[in-house]
Order: sequence, then C-alpha cells, then structure tokens
Amino acid sequence: MSIEIKMPALSPTMEEGTLARWLVKEGDVVSSGDILAEIETDKATMEFEAIDEGTVRKIVVPEGTDGVKVGTVIALIIGEDEDASAAPVEIAAPKAAPTPEAKAEPAPAAPVPAPAASKPAAKNGRVNASPLARRLAEQQGIDLATLAGSGPNGRIVKADLAGAKPAAPLARAEAPAPVAPVQAPAAVPTTSEIPHEAVKLSNMRKTIARRLTESKQTVPHIYLTVDINLEKLLKLRTELNAGLASRGVKLSVNDMLIKALAVSLLEVPSCNVQYAGDQLLKFSRADISVAVSIPNGLITPVVVDAGAKSLSTIATEIKDLATRAREGKLQPHEYQGGTASLSNMGMYGIKQFEAVINPPQAMIMAIGAGEKRAYVVNDELTVATVMSATGSFDHRAIDGADGAELMQAFKRLVENPLGMLA
Repeated sequence: MSIEIKMPALSPTMEEGTLARWLVKEGDVVSSGDILAEIETDKATMEFEAIDEGTVRKIVVPEGTDGVKVGTVIALIIGEDEDASAAPVEIAAPKAAPTPEAKAEPAPAAPVPAPAASKPAAKNGRVNASPLARRLAEQQGIDLATLAGSGPNGRIVKADLAGAKPAAPLARAEAPAPVAPVQAPAAVPTTSEIPHEAVKLSNMRKTIARRLTESKQTVPHIYLTVDINLEKLLKLRTELNAGLASRGVKLSVNDMLIKALAVSLLEVPSCNVQYAGDQLLKFSRADISVAVSIPNGLITPVVVDAGAKSLSTIATEIKDLATRAREGKLQPHEYQGGTASLSNMGMYGIKQFEAVINPPQAMIMAIGAGEKRAYVVNDELTVATVMSATGSFDHRAIDGADGAELMQAFKRLVENPLGMLA
C-alpha cells in the first residue's frame, strides 16, 4: 500500500508553503531520516525528512510550486515488499461524500460525518494541536478531539479546521455566539499607469501582513516612553569589550539591552505574561525575541532565559542566531515562543517609534537611537547620550501601572548597568 507524503506544518503559523526543491526523484530508495525536500515556510527554508522507509513511487507536486496547503499529498512512497512497477497511482482531489443515485424523490439525506483517517496523538489526555489551531478552535467552538491531524505525528494544524462544525453548545439562556476570528480585509488588485514592477509576495511577507493586521485589530495597545541616559552603559561596554577581546567576543549595546529587558521582566513579573482567553500565563523566565531584518521580511530569533545568561553568552548567541536567520537556516524552536520582544532601530537613526506587539506575546520594547541631548543630571543641565525607549503593552494582560513599573526598572538598569550583572 502506498504511503502518502503530505505537506507538513513546519511552524505553528504555517498554512501553506512553497516546495522549493526536491532532493529525491522517482525510483529512489529512502530511509527514515533521509532529507526529501526543501520547503519554504512562512519563516525560513527548511529541510523535510522522511519518516517511513521505501521507494519514491510518484512525486505529485513538482518543485517550485508555491501555495501548497498543509496536508496536501506531495509524494507517494511504497514499501520494500511492494511492486514499484505497478500501475501508477492517480492522486485525485479530496473525495466528497458519495452522491446517491438519482431517484424519483430526491429528498436530501441526513449528513453522515466521514470517518477520520486517524485521531490526533494525545499526551496525558491533551490533544496534539498547534497553538494557532487551539486558539481558532476555541473561538469557533470546534472540538479538537473530533478531528484528525495532518501535521507531523498526527498534529492538528489550522488547515484541519476547514469545514469542521462547531460542537453543539450546552443548553443555556441566551448563549453568546462564538466569536469569529478577525480576518484581514482582502487586498483589492490594482493597476497603475506609473512604471512599476509587480513583485509576488513571499510566504513570510504574507504571514507578516496577516499577523500584524491581527495584532492591531485584536490587541488593545498601550504605549509608554522613557528617556534613558546611556553614558554609564557605554562606558561599561568599553571596559567589558577590552576584557573580552582575548576571547573574540564583542558586546553591542543591543546585547546589553536584551539583558536589561530580561532582568526587568523578572523584577516585574506582572509584565512577563501572556493573555490566553480565559486565563493569564505567568512565566518564570524571560525569553527575549529579537527582531532581525532579513531580505524577505522580519524574523525574531529567541534568546532563551536571557535574564540568567552572561552578556558574553548573549552576544555569542545573538550573533549566531542573526547570521543563520539571514541565511534562512533557523530551526522552528529557535524563533518560536519568547515571552517578550525587543526591536532596535537606533542604528538607522530613528529617534523613537511604537512597535506592534508580536502575538501571543504581551509586550515589545522599541529602542531608538542614542544621541547627544541636553539632559538634566543631579539638577544640572548637561549634555549626555540619551535614547528613547517605548514599550508597547497588551492592555488585556498588563495594566498601565505595571507597564510603567517595567519601564522604570528598564531605565534604572540601563542607567546603572552593574545592577543587571550582579
């Protein structure tokens, strides 16, 4: 019996991907763990490994095809004991329910749910589903336990929710209807007489557009800004770099700000949280997502447990993560998660900006340029290197007073940087 190889969900937000390149051809023998293809996801180009052993019987989706939905059959593999020379297998569109023969009275039959091919794997009674699928299922009132997953190891992904019907609600007075997920308005095709080039959007750019639209439409943002004196931090950075030169490590201001934000979140745990519908997730460590600009868009590799790491470790990690991000070689666990984000546009001379929160996180710190300004120190007007930092907070999870406390802690740690090293 042929084994169907389906387009996998290589990230929680992936709905479709581009089959960039096949690394096998029809007739090749593959083993579990062999690399079958390279797939461009909404975040990076990733390798897709074989799970089963056998011979590649048919490549259904040719390389270079984009917009391949998660769960679509892309190839067939047959086992070692099967005849590879048998008649080719035809892959048809997903079968609809069988149509009954025409009768004198064409009364519609009661719909019978099609049997699921396989139930999603569960651990400790918990259905194996992506975070996005869980959120959408909750919003639409869909029981995940009734669905079959098309992702790796039977994991339920967003595509599996298509066509699923909400579970019957319990009888109660005036039960509110499930809230439909916010959809970005469809882009209207336009033409222009001005000379131009039409560039097709990459999967990453489509995802950025969708997620940022969702963030601004569903997350109530509150913005808080502080001015921070960088003189002591710059002096400490110079001294530390002199001591780290023999190890080939060079700290950037951004490395030190990552550390300061992580320590601030640990000091003000009411901001190290995430809104999750009817509950609030409170994190015991600070994982900082760092915005990195790449040719096709933006990606946020994560410095895990940044509050407990040394500055030299953070500098080494972020250099490696940023390099591999620009090469499209990050693994999903390296850019997924994070309890808060930091976006620094100071290197472009941007004085101040308000960043959009990266759902499901509840805050992001926007860093402006350090510049010489008139500044009051000890009641005396002087000239100092000052930067503006703006925190964007999800007001559903973080009150204004808590956000202000975090900004105050961040300012104190940056202006007195030895405090974050103790």
